[in-house]
Amino acid sequence: MLGKRIRELRKERELSQEMLAEMIGIEANNLSRIENGKNYPSPDNLLKISNALNVTIDKLFTFYHHKDYSEIKQEIINALEDENFGRVLYKYYNLVKV
Repeated sequence: MLGKRIRELRKERELSQEMLAEMIGIEANNLSRIENGKNYPSPDNLLKISNALNVTIDKLFTFYHHKDYSEIKQEIINALEDENFGRVLYKYYNLVKV
């Protein structure tokens, strides 16, 4: 989850892996392994990552944050472009609607 959160924050700031890796002084392939959950950053690198992303360290561990409703709505609209996903979502909707 940590790697996914780092990736999410990096992308929000429109940084490539190469850019963030350079900012914190590691190789881009090392950052890729961190984002993919294959490696865990050292405490020193966690601090460097949080500083580079301009967040406190605890924000790196905020995995269940809420997106703005407009973002959620747009993601759903985009996902509906996939016919199979739309059909599955519709079946789920019919199961849970009140």
